[in-house]
Amino acid sequence: MALKIILKPHEKFIIGGAAITNGDAKIAFMVENDVPILRAKDILTPAAADTPCKRIYLAIQLMYVDEKNLPEHHKIFRELVKDVAEAAPSRRPMLKEISENILNARYYQALKLTKTLIDYEREVTERARITTRSIQNSTEFHRVRQGNRSRCADTSRAASFRLPRKLASSGPCPVPTAT
Repeated sequence: MALKIILKPHEKFIIGGAAITNGDAKIAFMVENDVPILRAKDILTPAAADTPCKRIYLAIQLMYVDEKNLPEHHKIFRELVKDVAEAAPSRRPMLKEISENILNARYYQALKLTKTLIDYEREVTERARITTRSIQNSTEFHRVRQGNRSRCADTSRAASFRLPRKLASSGPCPVPTAT
């Protein structure tokens, strides 16, 4: 069955291992045989593979478009999957499914599954950032609050020497607000 591809002007893609850029006009063409095809939106550059799951995606992408170095790409893939499985045991079923697609040479399907793995990684990383910020803000708040208490205590002690006792203990020390 032929695959019809429509490309926008200047859209990039890989077909059969060759990087191609469309010209100034929108075009449509048919691919009559089984050949690896990746659109620009599905291509991950080595520089952009900055997380473990993105590196898994890159290894699969290279398996898909660079068959001459398949054993090397498989080796890298196995090492990465092992590391991710140890770090995120809950993802093992998905990693197993991705690996099964690799073993059956269904690289494009493996790439699609790996995109969901990357989405999961992004969500976990974002939650960790939010939690870290929250903890840092909370720690900073408590540090500032502790600092204010000690200053209030120092002020109260100093004031008690100068003011009558009744005025020195006239209520809680106000917490300064950000201006």
